[in-house]
Amino acid sequence: MAYKIDDVFSALADPNRRKILMMLADKELTVNSISEKFKFSRPAVSKHLKILLKTNLVAPRWEGRERYYRLNVEPLNEVKDWLQFYDKFWNKKLQALKNLVGNKE
Repeated sequence: MAYKIDDVFSALADPNRRKILMMLADKELTVNSISEKFKFSRPAVSKHLKILLKTNLVAPRWEGRERYYRLNVEPLNEVKDWLQFYDKFWNKKLQALKNLVGNKE
């Protein structure tokens, strides 16, 4: 399933979807297991999972009649790689702060 980094950012923009991803980082879960952690309905959780599936952030696994979801980190690695470009700006700011603090001592 193909995805675009813009779609991944869009999926990550929702705090409920980020919470679902955090939950799936620990273990595979069913829709019902995920739904128990939210105040909204199971169909709403299913809609969030559909978006996460479309962006390849989660992967399903069938076991009998149950569908288990697990985190797929591949799209997150692409986001991490994209963000690493900006490390040089953050590192410059941190170095400037370190120099400023060091000069005051």
